Amino acid sequence: MNQAQARTIAECSNGTAAAPRYQLGDWLTRYGVVAGITGGEGGFDLGLASSEPMRAVMTRWRAFMQSIEGAFSGVVVSVQRHGTDIRTQENPVSGLMIQEGLDGHATGLPGILLAVTVADCVPVYLLHPASGTMALLHAGWRGVSGGIVEAGIELVGRRAQANEADIVIHCGISICGECYEVGCEVVEAVTGSHNGRSEKLHLRQAILDRAGALGLHEMTMSSWCSAHDGDRFFSHRASGGDTGRMLAYLGRPLT
Repeated sequence: MNQAQARTIAECSNGTAAAPRYQLGDWLTRYGVVAGITGGEGGFDLGLASSEPMRAVMTRWRAFMQSIEGAFSGVVVSVQRHGTDIRTQENPVSGLMIQEGLDGHATGLPGILLAVTVADCVPVYLLHPASGTMALLHAGWRGVSGGIVEAGIELVGRRAQANEADIVIHCGISICGECYEVGCEVVEAVTGSHNGRSEKLHLRQAILDRAGALGLHEMTMSSWCSAHDGDRFFSHRASGGDTGRMLAYLGRPLT
């Protein structure tokens, strides 16, 4: 597959020690949209299935909610399944809403912060700037091979009644290709071909290749890697499966 042309950018740290965050300043400046992810500094684990005591997890969630207070009335997140189900949020959200079995959320309403948890999988941010319609996807290799990227782009285009070429996409902080060696069956599932042996999979590039095939051309990807930038982020692979989760988020503020 021909590689889609994309700019590589770095999300900038703008949080606090109580709630470390990295955001796409470009999206806020150009589109008035907040797009970012929490950091893992200080063990800031927001995983919904954390093995830690509930009190510790909820203390971190409260710190995050306080960090976005005033800009958003609520956050919607899901217990994810590495699938392709995306739900459109049609009504305002107050506080923290946890849903079941979704790997993506979409909305056109201000004040709703869409969120997914990640620790190597790619958070995919989709936006139609003119209408404000947006979606946030949790995209591991299973979701990508199942078509979650295409489903998200189709949903945003349909909801915005827009040409898909007018949608912008960013592949956020996740494991990079140099750190992600997988079997040939995984590579084939994602890209449609393989070399007959284990190889390194550039999942963010594969996602952008799929987006480019649908006509998107405003595409960026993060320069951070959850694995080799492990002092800042959580990585399931680098930790051997014993790690926390970052919270990727996307929304248009109320003011």
